[in-house]
Amino acid sequence: MYKSAINKLNIRQLICKYLLLVVLMLCSLSTWSQESSTVIKQPEPRIAKWQNDKYGMFIHWGLYAIPGWHEQHQWRLNVPREEYVKLKEQWNPEKFNPDAILDVLLKSGMKYLTFTVKHHDGFCLWDTKQTNYNTMNTPYGKDILKMLTDACHRRKVPIHLYYSVVDWNNPTYPNQGKSHELQPQPNDTPDQAKYTQFVKNQITELCTNYGEIAGIWWDGYRFDLKDTSVNNIIRRLQPNAVINNRGFDEGDFSTPERNYDKDEERSFKNPTEACQSVGMESWGYRLNEDYYNDVFLIRSIDKYLSRGANYLLNVSLDAKGVMPQQSKTVLKNIGKWYNQVKESFYNAESVNALTTNQNVMLTRKGKVLYVHLNHEPEGNVVKLRPFTQAPKSATLLNTGEKVDFELVLAPQDHLVKKKYLRLINLPTNKYSNTVLVIKLEFDKLPEEFYKLNQQKEVINEKQK
Repeated sequence: MYKSAINKLNIRQLICKYLLLVVLMLCSLSTWSQESSTVIKQPEPRIAKWQNDKYGMFIHWGLYAIPGWHEQHQWRLNVPREEYVKLKEQWNPEKFNPDAILDVLLKSGMKYLTFTVKHHDGFCLWDTKQTNYNTMNTPYGKDILKMLTDACHRRKVPIHLYYSVVDWNNPTYPNQGKSHELQPQPNDTPDQAKYTQFVKNQITELCTNYGEIAGIWWDGYRFDLKDTSVNNIIRRLQPNAVINNRGFDEGDFSTPERNYDKDEERSFKNPTEACQSVGMESWGYRLNEDYYNDVFLIRSIDKYLSRGANYLLNVSLDAKGVMPQQSKTVLKNIGKWYNQVKESFYNAESVNALTTNQNVMLTRKGKVLYVHLNHEPEGNVVKLRPFTQAPKSATLLNTGEKVDFELVLAPQDHLVKKKYLRLINLPTNKYSNTVLVIKLEFDKLPEEFYKLNQQKEVINEKQK
């Protein structure tokens, strides 16, 4: 009986040890899971692929390059349609070279191209059978889109097509004088149903005759009612294409334009693609254009990419089909910065909620945090409140040089009595004409990340 009691005691001890081991293993797995993954709603593969392309080139080009004033030349100067269409007889961009464009794109760090196949003036840059108002019926006589898509496919550059719904040439388009519309034209036969069928026919051409199309970029939708049947054509013929929100339904992503400052989100919750042009006055070719300075554009790019958005930077081509030298110089200068810091964007998530410092942005990849100084720095230090954990290393991505850091109680933090992480002796004066990005490598992610992770899980549960 004594031995039986001893055996029972030993069994209980073994069971307790086993249960303790199981608990420890589960805790270990839980910690590993926290450090290695974030539970967030994942986008569709086609959208995720486009989102990871991040940075693309936008090109506005058409008949308006001939007068060289603005892509809305016809509308802004009230040029009669019968006068404007005569530009077609001068269309002969004999120096157009798709590979030269893609050379600039790739050297600049860009991953994809969005190209205007039809702007508001209605002139088409492909061999469309729906209207004679196209590049084939000009002195040039070549299918520009075919030349461009062939080059893009050969060089593995995804191509997206800009298409304007507003049309200043098609007599069935119901112009009513709304924004970017003509006044009603005396000899037109406005018919929204007929015009929508015209658009469907053209979209079918674009999605059928030019290989894989990575996306459709609508613009100028002025109709009161949505029509999902149009985008359904794209989804059927090009199932991997992404579609923006300026067309016949809400599409896949939003499109803030130029210096749009109404987006207060520290990180975008939905797919977004910002767009900006190197030229201050026009998206199309403008003779003697005014150009944004490099640091303005660099800050704009970083501001959106570090919040999880994509970014399109627009250039134009002149009447001969050549990109202006100053545009190429701007892209080259931005590309030098971008290629230095791009690891902070690709396969990284926006985690700006980790810090209360509103003057910086944060992205994260694994146990690495990237600090983006895309506001003009006020001094040579960045305080990352509420971080109380030091990284194992800090590096300035722009140059590769080491960055000093410390955990100290600063005078401004005397009430909370906490030692916050400070990045110190930053070369902000030396590199005042760019955006600095600092790479912080941790052995273990700061506890602030786990708090943010828990918030995301709660939000994700509510969305289910």
